[in-house]
Amino acid sequence: MSDCAEYPNFKLGESRFDQRRLKECIALLEHFKNGTLPPGITNAQLWEAQKVKQAIIHPDTGEKIPMPFRMSGYVPFGTPVVIGLLLPNQTLASTIFWQWLNQSHNACVNYCNRNATKPTPVSTFVQGYMGAVSSAVTIAVGLNILIQRAERFSPATRVLIQRFVPFPAVATANVCNVLLMRHSELAEGISVLDDSGNVVGTSRLAARHALLETAVTRVVLPMPILVLPPMVMALLERLPVFPKRRHLVLPVHSLVCLSAFSLALPLAISLFPQNSQIAVSRLEPEIAAATKCPVVTYNKGL
Repeated sequence: MSDCAEYPNFKLGESRFDQRRLKECIALLEHFKNGTLPPGITNAQLWEAQKVKQAIIHPDTGEKIPMPFRMSGYVPFGTPVVIGLLLPNQTLASTIFWQWLNQSHNACVNYCNRNATKPTPVSTFVQGYMGAVSSAVTIAVGLNILIQRAERFSPATRVLIQRFVPFPAVATANVCNVLLMRHSELAEGISVLDDSGNVVGTSRLAARHALLETAVTRVVLPMPILVLPPMVMALLERLPVFPKRRHLVLPVHSLVCLSAFSLALPLAISLFPQNSQIAVSRLEPEIAAATKCPVVTYNKGL
């Protein structure tokens, strides 16, 4: 680990953080917590260290989250899946494949960013995964079949409507994924903390709020990603340049999806903070009896 004298040269704004940099960030925050900060450390450096730690380290387990399943990795690893979901003229096999791949990625993201104050059995993860994949594939395939059988729609209208099928399928599956994978929290509760970070107790009501907030986030997240690109592409494809240069469709489609994903992710996760607060008066009586703090904090997960 680096010596404390190196911290005044702590660089801001780097996009890649190796193991040494992460250790430096954690050490810097420990020095701040213990009141032993070396001279010259600025608030900007402390906030940057906190941002790096929160992006990589799980708040409950203290373990590193694999890069593809971090929120900071959601856009680069999730955009190719979104592009696949929104490709026009999907076959039955391609619809099943892209919905399966999307929910597989979502299941891993949900598991790696869950509230881990209570142990989660592998069977719960498998149950959530199977439920999410089944619901996504069933809704997507079912809607596509209904659209194909709708005789009053012209072929062009069918293609346009089919582009919007992924949203209801993904949104429903996302909620199923969260509820099935984390339903044990409703029965066992999650830990709530006081102002000093000490565990006050375990609350089922806090768990209910955590799951509700996460489910809302999971519905809002795919909305701009899976609704805006079809609308934008439908307008762009009417321009004279696209019929003459069909090779431009996929690159432009990919750029539109990437832009929508980059817009939607910070919007969705900013709805509720990961470490949410709730008034003690809204929780169980035993929680109120165990602390003098008017509000307590819980990790809702992401």
